[in-house]
Amino acid sequence: MILGAILAIWLPNLMAAIISMGIVGYSLALSFMFLGAPDLAIVQIIVETMSLIILIAAIIKTTEKDTPDEKKLSRAVLYIGSTAFFVVFLLMSIKVFYQLPPFGNPALRMASDYIASGFEKTGAPNLVAAVILNLRGYDTLGEVTVLFAAVVGLVVVLRKTGRKR
Repeated sequence: MILGAILAIWLPNLMAAIISMGIVGYSLALSFMFLGAPDLAIVQIIVETMSLIILIAAIIKTTEKDTPDEKKLSRAVLYIGSTAFFVVFLLMSIKVFYQLPPFGNPALRMASDYIASGFEKTGAPNLVAAVILNLRGYDTLGEVTVLFAAVVGLVVVLRKTGRKR
């Protein structure tokens, strides 16, 4: 993550800098997976992907054309960096997936408590809704806030007209 952030600061090509910031975001998603927060990792991947798409579209729309030499150099850096990142991301993902318990077994101790006493604590017949809305309400509120902020950012960046005066 630190290397991606440093690259984003020092790279002269704006497109390469944005891709380096994507490395930071996807590395953060992997960190969330290692820390046992897959829900936050999923939200981070969604927000990071949307942010990259928005920023790359904005760069393509607003920047002038590169010279052929700059284009050749930036493509080489892009291909090498993308391949290296994909390999590291794949290896880290494989390591994370081997640490997960078999499908159907609870990953955390709280999952057993939710299953055993979820109905008694919440009174809701749907255990998934009870956990999301009652037992982990603040976490769900945080995820919804992140997704809302990403949508607002998308609308602001991609709007066609400015404010009327």
